Amino acid sequence: MKQFTKGLVFALFVVLGLTVGAVASTAHNVQILTVDNTDGKITPKSIAEVFEKAGFFINDNRDMVAPWAKQIKDGTKNFTTLEYDVYNLFTVFKKDVVGQLVKKYPNVGLFSPMSMSIYTKKGTKTISVAHLNAAAMGEIMGVPADDADLIAYGKLVEDTLKAALPNAKAETVAYEMKQATGPLVYSTKLEMDPKADWEETKDEFQAAFEEALIPAMFINAGFNDLNYDFEENKYEAFTFYDVYSICYLEVIYTVAKTHPEAGAFAPCSLYMYQKKGTNTMEIGFPSVYNWIASVAIEDKASVDVLLMAQKKMEEILTKLTAKK
Repeated sequence: MKQFTKGLVFALFVVLGLTVGAVASTAHNVQILTVDNTDGKITPKSIAEVFEKAGFFINDNRDMVAPWAKQIKDGTKNFTTLEYDVYNLFTVFKKDVVGQLVKKYPNVGLFSPMSMSIYTKKGTKTISVAHLNAAAMGEIMGVPADDADLIAYGKLVEDTLKAALPNAKAETVAYEMKQATGPLVYSTKLEMDPKADWEETKDEFQAAFEEALIPAMFINAGFNDLNYDFEENKYEAFTFYDVYSICYLEVIYTVAKTHPEAGAFAPCSLYMYQKKGTNTMEIGFPSVYNWIASVAIEDKASVDVLLMAQKKMEEILTKLTAKK
C-alpha cells in the first residue's frame, strides 16, 4: 500500500471542511476543571466510578506517577524530577453514542476512547481534569459543529465531570492556541489481498504492528474491538473495527511538566478498520500537531519529543503498509 501524500491529506481536510493548520477558533480546545481537594476524597478511582454510573466504558485509568518515578530512580535520560502527586491518563467512551456516530463518521475511532488527564501538582491541594471539548473533537474528525449526537455527547461528558468534581471551576489558561503546522490526522491504508482470509491478514498485520511498537518505545495501553459493540447494536457495516490506545512514556512526562492538560490527547487512539465490500484496511490517528497547537507548546524539549514520536509512528505504519 502506498502512504497518503501530504497533498492528498490536505485535499481530504478541504473536503471535510477543514484546512491544514485549523483549530477551533471560538474557545480553547482543551477544557480544564479544577476543584479543592484538601480532604483527598476525589481520586482517579472516584472519578471513574461517576463515569461508570453515567454509562461510560472505562478503557483505562493509568497512573503515570509510578512509572515516571521508576525512570527517575533508574537514572533514565530525560527523566529528572517528579512534578505531580497524582497524574493519571483516563480513557473512556460511551458505546451507544459511538455506535450512532460511526454510522455517519467512520473515523470516530480517533476518539473512541477519548482521553483525559487527572492531576494534582506537588504542593497543591486541588485536583484537575483536562479533556478535549466536543467541538475540537468534531473539527479533527470532520464532524459538522451542529451535529446533534456530538453536541449531546459533549454535554454528557461535561455533566459527568461536574458530578465527579462538585464545585469545580473552569481554569483560564494564559496562552492562546497556535496554528497547527501539519495535518491534524495521519491517515494511511493497507490494500488487502481479496483472495486471502481477511482475519489472517488482520492478525498478521496487528502482530507485526505490536511487535514494532516495542523497540520504538511505544506502549500499547489498550485495545478495543469496537465492531463487537456495533454488531451487538445491529450495525454491521464493518468486517472489523479495532482501536489501539498508544502511549509514549517520555512524551507525556516531558510535555506534562509545563502542560499537564496535554493529557487530553494521551494515550492516542489509533484505529484500524475494514468496511464490508472493500479490500482496504483504513488506519488513522490524531497527529501531535494537535497537541502543539491546542496547548501552545513552545519549549524545544516538548516539541522535539512530540515530533520524534510522530515520525516513529509514521515510519512504522509506512513500512507495514508498503507493497511487498
